[in-house]
Amino acid sequence: MGVVEIQEALRTARERNLDLVQVTEKVEPPVCKIVDYGKYLYQEQRKEKTTAKTHSDLKGIRLGFKISPHDLEIKAKLAEKFLKKGHKVRVELVLKGREKALADIARGKISQFLEFLNNVIPIKVERELKREARGFTVIVFKA
Repeated sequence: MGVVEIQEALRTARERNLDLVQVTEKVEPPVCKIVDYGKYLYQEQRKEKTTAKTHSDLKGIRLGFKISPHDLEIKAKLAEKFLKKGHKVRVELVLKGREKALADIARGKISQFLEFLNNVIPIKVERELKREARGFTVIVFKA
Protein backbone atom coordinates (compact mmCIF):
# COMPACT_ATOMS: atom_id res chain seq x y z
CA MET A 1 0.00 0.00 0.00
CA GLY A 2 2.88 2.38 0.67
CA VAL A 3 3.07 5.02 3.39
CA VAL A 4 -0.39 5.60 4.88
CA GLU A 5 -1.65 7.58 7.87
CA ILE A 6 -2.43 5.41 10.89
CA GLN A 7 -6.12 6.43 10.98
CA GLU A 8 -6.57 5.42 7.36
CA ALA A 9 -4.76 2.10 7.91
CA LEU A 10 -6.95 1.32 10.97
CA ARG A 11 -10.12 2.20 8.99
CA THR A 12 -9.04 -0.08 6.12
CA ALA A 13 -8.32 -2.92 8.56
CA ARG A 14 -11.74 -2.54 10.22
CA GLU A 15 -13.50 -2.56 6.83
CA ARG A 16 -11.85 -5.88 5.97
CA ASN A 17 -12.45 -7.34 9.50
CA LEU A 18 -8.70 -7.73 10.00
CA ASP A 19 -6.08 -6.34 12.38
CA LEU A 20 -3.29 -3.81 11.93
CA VAL A 21 -0.07 -5.49 13.14
CA GLN A 22 3.23 -3.66 13.59
CA VAL A 23 5.92 -5.87 12.05
CA THR A 24 8.99 -3.85 13.03
CA GLU A 25 9.58 -0.70 15.00
CA LYS A 26 13.24 -0.25 14.08
CA VAL A 27 12.54 1.88 11.03
CA GLU A 28 10.82 5.22 10.62
CA PRO A 29 7.92 5.10 9.78
CA PRO A 30 7.09 1.76 11.46
CA VAL A 31 6.21 -1.14 9.14
CA CYS A 32 2.70 -2.56 9.63
CA LYS A 33 0.57 -5.24 7.98
CA ILE A 34 -3.16 -5.70 7.70
CA VAL A 35 -3.63 -9.38 8.64
CA ASP A 36 -5.64 -11.73 10.82
CA TYR A 37 -3.77 -11.45 14.16
CA GLY A 38 -4.42 -15.07 15.20
CA LYS A 39 -3.06 -16.38 11.92
CA TYR A 40 -0.05 -14.05 12.21
CA LEU A 41 0.78 -15.38 15.71
CA TYR A 42 0.46 -18.97 14.48
CA GLN A 43 2.90 -18.33 11.63
CA GLU A 44 5.40 -16.66 13.96
CA GLN A 45 5.26 -19.65 16.36
CA ARG A 46 5.87 -22.03 13.45
CA LYS A 47 8.91 -20.00 12.40
CA GLU A 48 10.33 -20.19 15.94
CA LYS A 49 9.80 -23.95 16.12
CA THR A 50 11.62 -24.60 12.85
CA THR A 51 14.59 -22.45 13.86
CA ALA A 52 14.75 -24.09 17.30
CA LYS A 53 15.01 -27.56 15.76
CA THR A 54 18.10 -26.66 13.75
CA HIS A 55 20.12 -25.75 16.85
CA SER A 56 21.14 -28.83 18.78
CA ASP A 57 22.37 -29.06 22.34
CA LEU A 58 23.98 -32.43 21.57
CA LYS A 59 27.23 -32.44 19.60
CA GLY A 60 28.93 -35.60 18.41
CA ILE A 61 32.53 -36.77 18.49
CA ARG A 62 33.28 -39.94 16.55
CA LEU A 63 36.34 -42.01 17.38
CA GLY A 64 37.82 -44.91 15.45
CA PHE A 65 39.13 -48.15 16.94
CA LYS A 66 42.68 -47.54 15.67
CA ILE A 67 42.89 -43.90 16.84
CA SER A 68 46.28 -42.79 18.15
CA PRO A 69 46.75 -41.09 21.57
CA HIS A 70 47.63 -37.78 19.88
CA ASP A 71 44.42 -37.87 17.84
CA LEU A 72 42.51 -38.57 21.05
CA GLU A 73 43.94 -35.36 22.49
CA ILE A 74 42.91 -33.40 19.38
CA LYS A 75 39.36 -34.77 19.61
CA ALA A 76 39.32 -33.94 23.35
CA LYS A 77 40.16 -30.31 22.53
CA LEU A 78 37.30 -30.24 20.01
CA ALA A 79 34.95 -31.65 22.64
CA GLU A 80 36.23 -29.00 25.07
CA LYS A 81 35.08 -26.26 22.66
CA PHE A 82 31.60 -27.78 22.53
CA LEU A 83 31.42 -28.14 26.32
CA LYS A 84 32.52 -24.56 26.93
CA LYS A 85 29.67 -23.37 24.72
CA GLY A 86 27.26 -25.31 26.94
CA HIS A 87 26.55 -28.24 24.62
CA LYS A 88 26.43 -31.88 25.66
CA VAL A 89 28.83 -34.17 23.80
CA ARG A 90 28.05 -37.65 22.54
CA VAL A 91 31.28 -39.63 22.22
CA GLU A 92 30.93 -42.51 19.80
CA LEU A 93 33.51 -45.22 19.12
CA VAL A 94 32.61 -47.03 15.91
CA LEU A 95 33.56 -50.69 15.58
CA LYS A 96 33.76 -52.42 12.21
CA GLY A 97 34.03 -56.10 11.39
CA ARG A 98 36.33 -58.04 13.71
CA GLU A 99 36.88 -55.01 15.93
CA LYS A 100 33.49 -55.84 17.51
CA ALA A 101 35.09 -58.86 19.18
CA LEU A 102 37.58 -56.63 21.02
CA ALA A 103 35.11 -54.77 23.22
CA ASP A 104 37.48 -54.49 26.21
CA ILE A 105 40.07 -52.61 24.13
CA ALA A 106 37.34 -50.31 22.79
CA ARG A 107 36.18 -49.53 26.35
CA GLY A 108 39.79 -48.67 27.19
CA LYS A 109 39.98 -46.23 24.26
CA ILE A 110 36.83 -44.41 25.40
CA SER A 111 38.00 -44.28 29.03
CA GLN A 112 41.37 -42.92 27.82
CA PHE A 113 39.52 -40.24 25.83
CA LEU A 114 37.39 -39.32 28.86
CA GLU A 115 40.56 -39.03 30.98
CA PHE A 116 42.11 -36.64 28.43
CA LEU A 117 38.89 -34.64 28.39
CA ASN A 118 38.63 -34.57 32.19
CA ASN A 119 42.20 -33.26 32.43
CA VAL A 120 41.28 -30.38 30.12
CA ILE A 121 37.84 -29.53 31.52
CA PRO A 122 35.86 -31.11 34.39
CA ILE A 123 33.06 -33.29 33.02
CA LYS A 124 30.17 -35.40 34.26
CA VAL A 125 28.72 -38.43 32.53
CA GLU A 126 25.02 -38.06 31.69
CA ARG A 127 24.58 -41.47 30.10
CA GLU A 128 26.99 -44.25 31.00
CA LEU A 129 29.02 -46.14 28.42
CA LYS A 130 26.55 -48.14 26.39
CA ARG A 131 27.08 -50.89 23.81
CA GLU A 132 25.16 -50.25 20.60
CA ALA A 133 24.98 -51.99 17.25
CA ARG A 134 27.85 -49.99 15.71
CA GLY A 135 30.03 -49.61 18.80
CA PHE A 136 30.01 -47.73 22.08
CA THR A 137 28.53 -44.36 23.07
CA VAL A 138 28.65 -42.13 26.11
CA ILE A 139 27.14 -38.66 26.69
CA VAL A 140 29.03 -36.11 28.81
CA PHE A 141 28.47 -32.51 29.88
CA LYS A 142 30.44 -29.79 31.64
CA ALA A 143 30.53 -30.18 35.41
